[in-house]
Amino acid sequence: MKILEERIRKDGVIKAGNVLKVDNFLNHQMDVELFRQMGMEWKRLFEGCPINKILTIEASGIGIACIAAEQFGVPVVFAKKSQSINLDGEMYTTRIESFTHKKTYDVIVSKKFLGADDHVLIIDDFLANGCAINGLIELIDEAGAVLEGVGIAIEKGFQHGGQKIRDKGIRLESLAIVDSMDDLTGEIKFRQKS
Repeated sequence: MKILEERIRKDGVIKAGNVLKVDNFLNHQMDVELFRQMGMEWKRLFEGCPINKILTIEASGIGIACIAAEQFGVPVVFAKKSQSINLDGEMYTTRIESFTHKKTYDVIVSKKFLGADDHVLIIDDFLANGCAINGLIELIDEAGAVLEGVGIAIEKGFQHGGQKIRDKGIRLESLAIVDSMDDLTGEIKFRQKS
């Protein structure tokens, strides 16, 4: 998606350790118009899939997932990274390691919001090593739901998480795939879709 690639080139900041900082438009301050265009693209890409739920993980994926959900006309369920007193009933749980935060989280979704009748599209902001997406897939499998696919805003193609997901036969639609980035020159190279 050219508009997203252009925005990453213009406003993204490359940090040491393969970190791409896009907090001024994607995951701290959010460009809702850009999110709307991303949602429209995922709607086009997954046209014909019987999606009735979008699943994401707290926190950075929530905004993108909500705007995308408007295009699909479906609710968003987000996996929580912590238990709270207002969560009750039975839960699906998994453990996810965060590339960005270098932490492992126990992630939970209430069983009342995800079940065997659901056809789920996962939406998230970043895909690096694939740990978060694999954790969400585990939750979907545990629920007996159907995974229709995964929509990612920015995939770090050089970190191979996306390839591992594709190798499982899962449909993955990343709107921008970064093949390489150089923190010294600031150069970012994107994979061209065939």
